[in-house]
Amino acid sequence: MKKFTSFSAVLLAFIAFAGLAFTVKPGASLKVDTLNSNVQWTGYKVTGQHNGVVNIKSGVLNYDDKGFFSGGSFEIDMTSIKCLDLQGDMAGKLEGHLKSDDFFGTASFPTAKFVITKVAPKGKPGEYKVTGNLTIKSTTKEVKFDALLNEAEGGKIVATGDIKIDRTDFDVRYGSGSFFDGLGDKTIYDEFDLKFKLTAVR
Repeated sequence: MKKFTSFSAVLLAFIAFAGLAFTVKPGASLKVDTLNSNVQWTGYKVTGQHNGVVNIKSGVLNYDDKGFFSGGSFEIDMTSIKCLDLQGDMAGKLEGHLKSDDFFGTASFPTAKFVITKVAPKGKPGEYKVTGNLTIKSTTKEVKFDALLNEAEGGKIVATGDIKIDRTDFDVRYGSGSFFDGLGDKTIYDEFDLKFKLTAVR
């Protein structure tokens, strides 16, 4: 009886894993629901930090011929940069500065893009190490991060992950102590955090 119980537990675990992996049609390309997806950002400076969101413009999550997550891409609407920790004119001033040529130059570079080049399962259902090319302004750099894919109500797949970016890699140098001397408490740190949520519909 004990052996049977142990075997049953292993079988149920395998079924649960297989269910998560194979609920998507083999070879499928799932369109990202942009209204329920976004990227949260947090930037840091000597005197504090600011945070906000930026909208997803488009995206897809791809699955291979066995129904396993294999790649995808998404575009970020840089003109939608929004600050959440400030209000009114203060928020508008920061948002305008971030969109200016001092930072992301959204008039010339309205979108950023991330294209997945490699997906490696981490051993637990839904957990992956993702490698891809991130393009901001006219520069493309390889980034790596951990991602989690979960099933949600309504047949949706939700992908989440955190990325730490060095903005100077993308020629965003305003207020950087790495390039300018004597900034003091006006220094803006090079690294900022991105936390993304992509909702895809089967």
